[in-house]
Amino acid sequence: MTFDFSLSRRCLLASTLVLGAVTLAPAISAAEPFKVAAIHASPVENAWNSVMHQALLEAAEEGKIEYVFSESVSGTDYPRAMREYAEQGVDLIIGESYAVESEAREVAADYPDTPFVMGSSGGPSGDNFGVFGTWNQDGAYLAGMLAGTLTETNKVGSVGAMPIPEVNMLINAFAEGVKATNPDAEHSVTFIGTFFDPPKAREAGLAQIDQGADILFGERIGTADAAKERGILAVGSLIDYTPRYPDTVFANALWGFRPILDAAVADAEAGNPVGKNYTAYGMLKEGGSDIAYVEGVASPEAVEAMLKTRQEIIDGTFEVPRNMEEPK
Repeated sequence: MTFDFSLSRRCLLASTLVLGAVTLAPAISAAEPFKVAAIHASPVENAWNSVMHQALLEAAEEGKIEYVFSESVSGTDYPRAMREYAEQGVDLIIGESYAVESEAREVAADYPDTPFVMGSSGGPSGDNFGVFGTWNQDGAYLAGMLAGTLTETNKVGSVGAMPIPEVNMLINAFAEGVKATNPDAEHSVTFIGTFFDPPKAREAGLAQIDQGADILFGERIGTADAAKERGILAVGSLIDYTPRYPDTVFANALWGFRPILDAAVADAEAGNPVGKNYTAYGMLKEGGSDIAYVEGVASPEAVEAMLKTRQEIIDGTFEVPRNMEEPK
């Protein structure tokens, strides 16, 4: 397979990512910068962390917050990093508790006056431990719809981090989107066991291709490298990978963190409890996520059907299945 995207017009259906921060999330206004600390378990160039990091940098550049961060913090060091920032008196701590759910909640309980808002597979705790999920499954489903019409081998593959509920939901959504337009397509999945290991993701992608997959869904960075190497198509997740892989990544399931950040900062700055679930701010219907695709790769009919489903999601007449079971 060879592809030439050079003459195709890229369609970034992500205006809601900007509008969500303006119209759907509470406005931030402060006489003095509000200090936010982020604790990243992976390097900030990791896709998930980069989305958060960019949103925080933008808020800081606008003078909305003062931003400090730590990256590549191991699970064993994570609670210590939380405590250190709490002791420093920061106004809000942003992070991820997927690998340290119980420990993170214990730290928050020890600092009841410090607001914590963490990426989590669990629910909020008390007044000061809020959560958010990375629910860009809408974009994954829509990209899957396009992929189902493009596969020539009727085999597609996904490379994910590990089978935690959110990753499972995203991969399952992609697979359901594929089946919606190609019921005969087979889907296989490989988990690499870590959130950031591009070489390992590349190797997993190559193995999927060797098994016949001609389209890969890259839940992890590195998957598109395998697709590029073998000349097949790929779908990106969280960020727009097409500029980096212009002849390979034809669609991306985007996620935006700024609406979540604005809502959490607004609550913390007003002295309101942050012990709530902020996930909805990051979903397509609420303006926090979307799909970006390269026009001219899938057929006009496939794109039309995908856009119809996208509008139904926004209107609330269709909901992408939220299947958090480990994909088989």
